[in-house]
Order: sequence, then structure tokens, then C-alpha cells
Amino acid sequence: MNPISKIAGTAMALLLVSSLVLSGCGESKTPSASAAGQNGLEVAELRYQGSVGAVTFPELAEDLGYLAPLKLKFIGNTISGPQDIQSVVTGDTDFGGAFNGAIVKLLAAKAPITPVIAYYGVDDNTWSGYYVLDGSPIKTARDLIGKRIAVNTLGAHHEFVIKEYLHRQGLTQDEINQVTLVVVPPVTTEQTLRAKQIDVATLGGILRDKALERGGIHPLFTDKELFGTFSAGSYVLTKEFIKNNPKATRKFVEATAKAIEWARTTPRDEVVARYEKIINNRGRKEDTKAIKYWKSTGVAGKGGLISEKEFSTWVDWLVKEGTIKQGELNPKELYTNEFNPYLNEAK
Repeated sequence: MNPISKIAGTAMALLLVSSLVLSGCGESKTPSASAAGQNGLEVAELRYQGSVGAVTFPELAEDLGYLAPLKLKFIGNTISGPQDIQSVVTGDTDFGGAFNGAIVKLLAAKAPITPVIAYYGVDDNTWSGYYVLDGSPIKTARDLIGKRIAVNTLGAHHEFVIKEYLHRQGLTQDEINQVTLVVVPPVTTEQTLRAKQIDVATLGGILRDKALERGGIHPLFTDKELFGTFSAGSYVLTKEFIKNNPKATRKFVEATAKAIEWARTTPRDEVVARYEKIINNRGRKEDTKAIKYWKSTGVAGKGGLISEKEFSTWVDWLVKEGTIKQGELNPKELYTNEFNPYLNEAK
């Protein structure tokens, strides 16, 4: 991965919006309406991308019976958050999720999408660290100039966190541009660090825990140290989908919100067992080993309620980067909690 500039990030966003415009000129890719009118819903199914060896909250909602009569239609696995919401923008899926900073970039480029519910985040049990080898000469942010940091994808959660860390530690934009972000598959990141092919490894979840068990590494910083507990990413729908399918939208958000709360309040062993059952029953030839290390939802707001700060943080960040102008985006207008059943409850 080469260093990413604000121009590259904006270009990606504009490309996605252009894709939407072009796709609108062809055959409309709308969800099945075969069950229109069934229980008042406008559509019968929602197309989506999954994640290998993991269970999404909409998938959990369907398994728990919260989503019925709506059904999910799996079309493949996503490789990253930006790719997942690109599929929504181009009409290949009906919903997708990504880091809120990546969503803000798309919204700045006038993408017609709306975040409707948070689905992942950072808490005491779920977080990511940026690790160096014991004995590494890297002790401070300034030591990262000219060094290589492994991330799972560009333009998403880890890139924003890393750059925020560098900003807070006083590096200039020119100095930040000299820190190289390298795309490395998460499963090989630890090995790449130990082979000294990179200088810093981004590790979270089972990969972090296993690496720490083997020893010899320590975190330079963590996303929780920087931002505390927060929801980091949201599911989005297109504005057109919401307008044309308000009842199906509400059903999707309500079911997902209830699934989040089920996972939050159910004993951990029961959640893990349910996830294992879902993975085994869907027949995608996946390994359930990672699920055994599941610890928490990471979602800050009850039922995935989105808070203004979870978008204003990244709007302010993009203003500071020069990607957007001050006042160009109003964080309060970027998302909606309208369809969330926990809207009137305290977080």
C-alpha cells in the first residue's frame, strides 16, 4: 500500500458516485417485490455481502426470527467496508456497512446514502492495537516517519485512526505522508511483522490475542486509547430505497437493533454457540475457530443507535485534512435513527 492522500480518498468516493450514476442508466437493480404487500412490506428479500467465518447482526436477526417475513439473499463475501458500501451505491446490494469516516467521504461526494444503524465499534473487550516488536526502535509517533504500517484496507477505520494518532502527536501533513500504509491480509499480519517486512502491525480480536500469547510484541497505541468507547461503523441504505421501502427499512433496522441487544444481553457462551450454529448451517465451508474468541458487540448505542459525535469526529477530521470545507457537512443531517425501536430510550 502506498501512502494515501486526501486526493486519493476523494477520488475513490467520486468513482463510487460515478458508478451509481452509470448504473442508473441501465437495468434497475431493485430487491424482489414478489412478496409486496406481505405483512405490509414492500419487498421480500434484501441482498447483502457477508464475511468469512463471521456472523453479521442482520444474519443473527434472521436466525432469531426477528427479520421475518423479510429474508436475506447472500451474494458473496465482502473484502472491506469501502467495498461493501460501494456495492450499495452501485445497486448490487441493498445494504452494506463501513467505517463512519469512509461513509462521510462518500457523503461529501454527494453519494445518495444514509447510515441507519451502527453495527461495530470499540469497547473494553473489542478494540485494535498497533503493535511493534519488542526491542523495536519505534517508541513515538515521530519514529514512524519513513516506516511501514500494515492495515487490512485503505480508506477505512485503521487509516483514520493511524492518521489521527499522528496528528495528535504533532506531525505535519508532510511528515504524515511519509508514513507508508501497506495492505496486508489480517491473517498474515503477525507473521509479516515478525519477519520484519513491516514495522507496525494492526491487530484486533483473535489475531491480536493469539499474537500476544506468543509474546514479543507490544502496542504503540490503540484505537480505544485515542477515542474511548464508540460505535465506529454503520449500515447504510440508499435514499431511494428508504423512500420506496419505508416499511421494509423499518423492519430491517428494528430486527438488526434487536439482534444487537440480544448479543449484548445474552451470556457469551450462548452467543458463541448460536454463531457457530449459524455458520455451520449456512454451508459455506467456513471455519468457526475465530467465533470462539468473540467477546462483545463493540456497539456503543443501545440497539445500534447512532450518536452525532460518531460522525462529527470524522467530519472534523476531514476538515482538518482539507478534504472538505468547514460547514460543508452537518453531522446531524448525515444519519438517521428514525427507524430504530430504541430511539426514545437512553443509551
